[in-house]
Parts: sequence; C-alpha cells; structure tokens
Amino acid sequence: MDPILKQISNVGIVPVIAIDDAEKAVPLAKALVAGGLPVAEVTFRTAAAEEAMRAIVREVPEMLVGAGTVLTYEQVDRALEAGAKFIVSPGFNPDTVQYVLSKGALMVPGTATPGEMEQAMSMGLEVVKFFPAEQNGGVAKLKAIAGPYRALKWMPTGGVNAKNLMDYLSFDQIVACGGTWMVKKELIEGEKWEEITRMTREAVRTMLGFSLHHVGINCGSEAEADQTARTLCAIFGFEYKMGNSSVQALPAAECTKTPGPGVHGHIAIGTNSVDRAVYHLGLQGVRCLEETRKTDGKGRTKAIYLDGTFGGFAIHLVQK
Repeated sequence: MDPILKQISNVGIVPVIAIDDAEKAVPLAKALVAGGLPVAEVTFRTAAAEEAMRAIVREVPEMLVGAGTVLTYEQVDRALEAGAKFIVSPGFNPDTVQYVLSKGALMVPGTATPGEMEQAMSMGLEVVKFFPAEQNGGVAKLKAIAGPYRALKWMPTGGVNAKNLMDYLSFDQIVACGGTWMVKKELIEGEKWEEITRMTREAVRTMLGFSLHHVGINCGSEAEADQTARTLCAIFGFEYKMGNSSVQALPAAECTKTPGPGVHGHIAIGTNSVDRAVYHLGLQGVRCLEETRKTDGKGRTKAIYLDGTFGGFAIHLVQK
C-alpha cells in the first residue's frame, strides 16, 4: 500500500474541514493532533482553503494534509504547491485523476457506482472515496458489491458519525472514514479548540474500542495451569479449554503451562484494530515489541506485546 494511504489507514479517521478563516487553521490542526488525529482533508469549498493548507503544513508539520473538493487542474496545482500530500474529489473525473497521477501525487476520487470504481481500478488506483456514503446505501451497499472488487478499498465520507463509525471500520475493505462531526463550522468559528480535541479523542477511543480481553496467569507446569483453570471454572462457571501452551478458563483467564512475559503473567487488551492501536499508542510514546507481533493470513496484526511491565504484568493487544 502507498505509504500515505498506509498512514491514513493507521489514523483511521480523516477530519474533513471547510474553513472560512485561515488564521484558525493552525489552532484547529493542533486541536486535532492533540486529540489523536494528525490528518485532515481541507476542502476547496472556501476561499481560505489554500492559505489554510499552507499554514498547517508550515506550523504543524506532524499533520498529514490533504486537499478536498478538488475539481480542476488549477486546484490540483494550488493544493500541491501549498503542501497537500493527497488529493480528494467528490466525484470521478478521469481527466482530473490522470492529471493528479501525472504529478506523481496520491489521488482518492469520489465514486458511488461499480462503474466508477472499475474505471478507478483500471487507472491503477487502490483506494477510492465512497461519497456521499450514507445517502448511497452505506456500508451495506459496499458489502453487497465488494465481491468482485477485493483488491479495492474505500474511504467512505458523507453521513459518517460517531454512532455509525464502527459499522464502516469493521469492514476490512474500509481504509479509513472521512467525517465532519468533530470539526463542524460552529465549533471552528467559535474557536472551541478544547471541545474539538475532546470530540476527536472520543472518536479515537470509539474506533480503537479498548477493553479487557483476559488475564494471563503464569503457572510453573501443565498440572498447575490445569488445576488453576479448573478451579476458576468451578467457582465462576467459566468454560474449560485445554490448549497447546495454556489452559483457559474462558473468557476470563489463560493459565500458561510455563511462565511467559511478566512476573505474574499478562493482561490482554482487546481492540477493534491492533494495527491502528499500535499507531495511536505510538503517538503517545508507547512502544510495542515488533518481535512479538503475530499476524493473520492477510498480514493484519492479531496480537503484539507492549514494551515494559505494569504491576508485574506484561500487556499485549489482541484483535477482538
């Protein structure tokens, strides 16, 4: 996958910004970064778009800036000169797509029909926008037409909000979702930066969906692991399951036959996306141990340990 698309995928949510006052662009970008979303699509729906992009690129270099509502060659040139790293259009115009590609830039054109999607694929595109998403049938439509297009991924925008976000992101052909609910016009005009950060942080929490998955208990032998698991099952009615390296009292505990990471054991934290969780924890300075990464058949991470221990326990992330 293209490195910029990979970054967009890791972030997971792309705030779509229409800003009337370029002077508010930098504090807005900083509010989004503080909330955990260092990416934005600045749309050409306002006269301040180009200046806003320039300001963000200059003052908030950690922000990945894209240009949206791009309709003309002139807007493509202005966006790229302002520092935009990707171009997004509301519809599919083959001429505009080809022009962006000729510039060596990343293009995410809007599509709504299989015909448009096939044209995009024929031009070598791996990700397209699905717009307006909800009005065009939402994630149900994408799942219905996905069969012939397994090589294509979508970035739905239009009607995506905090309530339906995970309906989209739980589908593995969704690379990210575009949204406006944390950057609404009244919030920007009122300079509600703390509120934007709060809503952004809440969106990230919803996307990652951290929850306790199970507790791993270090045991010294198979006999000890078996006895511990059976005791927990007898007391709490958990389901007993013998495994190769552990005995489980499902869904609460995993009793290892030989001691694993952590003095006492490990705490498994479930998440909607381990890959996105690794990225977002990295933004907070939390390091994960690459040598412990386990992947599935599609190359997606299904488990990984964090660096360090917490109260004598190691922590690892697991895919829900």
